[in-house]
Amino acid sequence: MSPRPVPPPGPAQLRADCGRCFGLCCVVPAFAASADFAIDKPAGRPCPNLRPDHRCGIHTELRERGFPGCTVFDCFGAGQQVAQVTFGGRDWRDAPETLPAMAAAFTVLRPLHELLWYLTEALTLRPPVDLRAELARAQAETAALIAGDPAELATVDVAAQRARVNPLLSRAGDAARSRGGAAGADHRGAQLFGADLRRVDLHRANLRGALLIGADLRGVDLSLADVTGADLRGADLRGADLRTTLFLHQSQLDAARGDARTGLPATLARPAHWTALPLTPVRQPSRAAATAPARRGRRR
Repeated sequence: MSPRPVPPPGPAQLRADCGRCFGLCCVVPAFAASADFAIDKPAGRPCPNLRPDHRCGIHTELRERGFPGCTVFDCFGAGQQVAQVTFGGRDWRDAPETLPAMAAAFTVLRPLHELLWYLTEALTLRPPVDLRAELARAQAETAALIAGDPAELATVDVAAQRARVNPLLSRAGDAARSRGGAAGADHRGAQLFGADLRRVDLHRANLRGALLIGADLRGVDLSLADVTGADLRGADLRGADLRTTLFLHQSQLDAARGDARTGLPATLARPAHWTALPLTPVRQPSRAAATAPARRGRRR
């Protein structure tokens, strides 16, 4: 497909707008009964909790009813793009024959919208001039891809586009981590399930793709740490400082635990399920003495 020049989407277009979607996140993905989902659901079948108006019938009780996985899913605006742009507002309930093509388009557009969100974030980090130009080109190219019709979207190689964009994002994160001081430790892809990291220096650290499920990060300074793709499900962020954490997304906060003392960027919201309990006192890490966790596992 020959990309056509289109303006990059703004922040609002990269946030889910469920009122302009057709419940695609409740139809297209498959999920299995687990701690995240109370039931099995095959791909392409509407969730039994999806109402005829495309709203969730248990939206205010998802966690209590065993569906915490639904509360942390984010389509990055791909849902309304498919519904209102790619298919021009045509509802799959009124035209069931469109659902397979709509699902295929959503499967392509969701990761492309995610890439656009990261590229947009990277451009706010004041990258070096040459890198900024490369990021802007990648943003324009990805924006052109999402403008395609269903047939054009079917030809998009999402993995190839991700492979082109991720090195740029990594360079942008590295540049931001080292601006005004030395970059911190490299824990890219580290497997830190349930690890106690309260005495580990993570200031300016590279945590891209790190598995931090259930990790204890209470009181930890995560300023200028790159958390691109880091899995924070169940991580304890009570009292942690994330005010300048790089590439931090709302869905990561929604998957974690925190409290009123967790420092957040002004652009992100404090999740409703976070407690307001006082933080258990913790000793601040010594950056000179802190030992780094083993660098194992996935690399991004």
